[in-house]
Amino acid sequence: MTNMLILNTATTLARGLFLASLLCSQLASADEALSSYPQSPLESLRFVPSDHQIIFERSSLVALAVKDPWEAVNRRIYHFNQRADEYVLLPIVRGYRFALPSFVRSGVHNVFNNLGDVTNLLNSILQLKPKRTATTTGRLLLNTTLGIAGIFDPATAIGLARQEEDFGQTLGFYGVGAGPYVMLPLLGPSNLRDASGRLFDVGASTQINFINSADIKQDYLALYGLQITDERANTAYEYGSLNTPFEYEKLRYVFQKARELQIED
Repeated sequence: MTNMLILNTATTLARGLFLASLLCSQLASADEALSSYPQSPLESLRFVPSDHQIIFERSSLVALAVKDPWEAVNRRIYHFNQRADEYVLLPIVRGYRFALPSFVRSGVHNVFNNLGDVTNLLNSILQLKPKRTATTTGRLLLNTTLGIAGIFDPATAIGLARQEEDFGQTLGFYGVGAGPYVMLPLLGPSNLRDASGRLFDVGASTQINFINSADIKQDYLALYGLQITDERANTAYEYGSLNTPFEYEKLRYVFQKARELQIED
């Protein structure tokens, strides 16, 4: 009996020692895991390597290095455009979308695109781009005939994608520099070369008078307003959408780079 009591006591003591050692090991592991976490958010900060910092600074300087000698005036026009867009153009666009079903708006957009393909074709010829010239010629023939004066767009349906070409790109193609950055009232970002090119395109489309479009617009001046509304309705950008206090600089840089890519294309 005494031996059995001694054995039970020894067994209980052994179990207690084992549980105690297990608990100590678990606590040590927990302390080690907790010690691996930073005690302060500052401890998790890592400094950018100096070479990365240099790259960042160079990129920032490149973004700011846009020729903008008329910046003070351009910024005033930019703020004017922002307010005109918010209080005039966008409300008109919302009313336009509410009043007309999508298939009617799509037809209006196709018609103006078809008329715009005339200057696209002219500038493709001037830039000696045979493939784009052939594509745009095919688009004009198909959309003006089968598409009923451009209301429908069968050319895109068969793979003849629209080729955007303007006289500003043509001038750039032949090495004419962009010139100073210009913010145009209502029209948005541009530069001296492209603003001049825009005037040429408008004059060329008027002189060519494709399917009497210039004469019809002259008789129905409201069509100019419809064209502006259609263009704004199909432009995704909205002032303030870049969510940055440096939107003017960012928009200026993006415009410059986009034009460079279009000219190189």
